[in-house]
Amino acid sequence: MAEAHTKKHDYHLVDPSPWPAVGATSAFVLAVGLIAWMHKMFPGAVLVLIAGGLGVAYTMIGWWRDVIREAEHEGYHTRVVQISHRYGMILFIASEVMFFVAWFWAYFSTALFPDDMHQVMRTELLGGAWPPKGIETFDPWHLPLLNTLILLTSGTTVTWAHHALLHDDREGVKWGLICTIVLGLLFTAVQAYEYGHAAFNYSGHIYGATFFMATGFHGAHVIIGTIFLIVCLFRALAGHFKPDQHLGFEFAAWYWHFVDVVWLFLFACIYVWGAGTTAAH
Repeated sequence: MAEAHTKKHDYHLVDPSPWPAVGATSAFVLAVGLIAWMHKMFPGAVLVLIAGGLGVAYTMIGWWRDVIREAEHEGYHTRVVQISHRYGMILFIASEVMFFVAWFWAYFSTALFPDDMHQVMRTELLGGAWPPKGIETFDPWHLPLLNTLILLTSGTTVTWAHHALLHDDREGVKWGLICTIVLGLLFTAVQAYEYGHAAFNYSGHIYGATFFMATGFHGAHVIIGTIFLIVCLFRALAGHFKPDQHLGFEFAAWYWHFVDVVWLFLFACIYVWGAGTTAAH
């Protein structure tokens, strides 16, 4: 009987888990609360929003805890399973690439054709020029350049941490991650300051909408990546990662490099090229 339950393969057949159902329910509550709060649909909407957010956070913590236990204590993450995880992460990043392609498409659709003869209202709204008349854009060589240097440096420090881990240099891993996290937080602070001093709003015109959607979602990804790295720092301090098995850290590094590359496109296309000749000084 015991032999019937002996594992004779390299794959991981996961046990039944409550987290998909709990996560889906929490996400639904979060969405309802967010929509109700934004539209002021009923009193107490913010409480629904908070409840949904707490449920999502609880799901992430519980689910990640189970995955860590499966990898560190139960030995389920064999080489075959690790390959599957890598394919999954690659597909996830590919889906994120297409997500940002949509925002770039929206931006270039109007930026390249501000006076499209088939879009009569577009000419009236944009004045036949890009950036639209009356829009005072950011100077790309001020805060945007600073944030570019910050993110490029953070890509260097996360690579330092990765190489330190491959050589079992625990101090290098710790300080590389700390530097990357600090740089990620600094990027977010600079972007928040930039948003607070923008000479245009999200609503009212296509420039503000496309600018804030593209750069804002990138900022959200920076925050998510920073949280990802903070979790990796705590796991590194707990001794979870090994030179030959550190998928969690590896995926965090991949995600962070993806965030870096997206920012380079944003900086070149939206801040530099999109500033035209009206960049504020």
